This record gives sequence, C-alpha cells and structure tokens, in this order.
Amino acid sequence: MIKMIKPIVNISKVIEPFNTVVVGCSGVLTEGNGVKSEAVEALVSLKRKGKHIILLSNTARRVESMVAWLHENKVPLAVFDAVVTAGEILHYKFKARQGEFAALGTTYYCLGDCREMGMFANLGYQRTDDLSRADFMYVSEVCGAKTIDDFLPSLEHAAGLGIPMVCAGNDTSTYCNGDIGLAPGALAEQYAVLGGKIITVGKPDAKIIAYALDGVPGVKKESVVVIGDNIATDIKGANLLGVSSILVSKGVHVNFLGEGYIPDVAKTRELATNFDAYPDFVVSNLRW
Repeated sequence: MIKMIKPIVNISKVIEPFNTVVVGCSGVLTEGNGVKSEAVEALVSLKRKGKHIILLSNTARRVESMVAWLHENKVPLAVFDAVVTAGEILHYKFKARQGEFAALGTTYYCLGDCREMGMFANLGYQRTDDLSRADFMYVSEVCGAKTIDDFLPSLEHAAGLGIPMVCAGNDTSTYCNGDIGLAPGALAEQYAVLGGKIITVGKPDAKIIAYALDGVPGVKKESVVVIGDNIATDIKGANLLGVSSILVSKGVHVNFLGEGYIPDVAKTRELATNFDAYPDFVVSNLRW
C-alpha cells in the first residue's frame, strides 16, 4: 500500500490530534543563518494550544551552546519543553566510555571545524594534529567545504590506518552561511565507502527520538509528530519509531523540491521513494 503524502499550507489544520511536537532546527527554524519569523510564530501558537514542543537537532553543539544560540536569535526558550542535541548525547557517550566508545582510546584527530564546542571538556581526551598518532577521528562541522574532495586525503589516510570515525549527526548536507553545503554525515558516508568504521549519533536513530520524548508525561506514539526538513534523518527517524511526520520542503531539499508556497507532491513522493522514508504531510515552511 502506497502511503499518502498530503500537501498543506500551514500546520494548524492538521495539528489537533497531536499533543507532542518534535521539531528540527536547521531548515525548519532557520533559513541559511537567519531564523524564520513565521516558524517562531508557529511555535508560539503551538505552545498556546498546550502542545509539548521538543527541539531535537543533529548539531554537534551541546545544549548550553544551542540554548545560547536560540536566545541570541530571539527564539523564546519558554516554548520548548526540552532541547536535545546530538552533540550533547555524544558528549555523554564520550564521558561514559561504554560499548563501542570503551575501545576508542583517548587521542583524537579533528577533521573539519575544530571549535569542538565543549565536546571533550573535562573528559581527559587529547587532541593531536598528527593523524598517525590518533586513536580515532572526530568530525564536528564542515561548514565552508565545497566538496568531499577537500577531505579525501585525510579520509584515505585514516582508512589506511584503520582508525574509527566519530561524528555528531548523520546529515549529509545542511545550511551553511546561507547556502546548502556539506554536513558531517557526508564524510561518514564516504569513510564507510573507503572501508572505515563509523560511529554516528543522531537522527534517524529512533532511539534518539525516543530519548527526546522520554520527559513528556504519558506520551503515546499516536500523539507525536516530527517536523523536519531532512527526509533521510527527520522523516526516516519518525518512520522507524512509528510516529507521524511533516516534511518542510523549503529546507535542505529546496533545490529539488522547489520554492513553491504549495509543495510539489510528485517531487516529494519521488524523494520519499528514493530514501524509503515517507512523511504524512509536506509543507513549504513551518507556519501556523
């Protein structure tokens, strides 16, 4: 049975059955580097309707950094019941050193933007600029890189050394300085092609969404909707968890789905088929 994807112009017409909304950040609340005012207005309207709102982002930022960014951009923090980031979860995993993190070692080589944003703060890890001395490779942000070729020499060297790669988020593209560019997941994808071991934390892992929902009292799957702009992470994650979802078309897929006020359902279905990830609704922007 083919899943119906319904185009909508605003969320107010379909939100009533849902009491819990999991919303992404890049491409949903933001467009390039700026915050979408109509998206913020939609969050305020959702809160006035008594909805639980959880911000769940695949960013490498830790929660404290994310909250500061929201405050700086005048996004009212009171609308959120919780803010959850892949970076915060990854920081905890580095700290706990359990499972596959137990065997990582403590010396890392940073690939991409190495501002790290507190990822390794007070955890006893050491950074090296010599890849041959690293126990693992860490990928944070890759904003500014044009193609995967910028990183190929390091990726090939690391694969030859047999060291694992760790990155926050699985997104292969995201907004960067107003344009859509590479995201850490693109490097992880290429590293896997080269035969390297990858460890990623973030959507579409259904456990991440379930973790974000954990603090909502009496939450039920049928009352949850995920709103995101990335069909491979947000929508796929919602499908894996068995909850409803809304795709924002004027996000990371805008070059394919177009700029139309009313989303192109045929192109949305083509994209959904390519990724085997199907939203229930598609809206051009998050608006009430």
